[in-house]
Amino acid sequence: MPHPDDRLRALFAADAPPTRDHAFEAAVFERLARRAFLLDLAALSAISLAGAGLLWLLWPAISPALMAVGQGLAPAALGLGVVAVLLTLGGARILEAGT
Repeated sequence: MPHPDDRLRALFAADAPPTRDHAFEAAVFERLARRAFLLDLAALSAISLAGAGLLWLLWPAISPALMAVGQGLAPAALGLGVVAVLLTLGGARILEAGT
């Protein structure tokens, strides 16, 4: 006569969920991530193309104003550009040093 634990194990094995296939799950998640990436890429490309077209249309009207304002703002823009590069390269280390 089989041991009671063996009979219980056999009884519960019939109701056990199927084993998981981790390789299949990883492949599915990879396809989902790839699809989301391609959708984001398409959306950003469309927005960039629309912005470039709008800028191309408005450039004759914007150009004189930018030339007049740009000469006075060049030093400030240069300084902000340097700060942006330092924050990008230094990242969190610069911000953590201040606290």
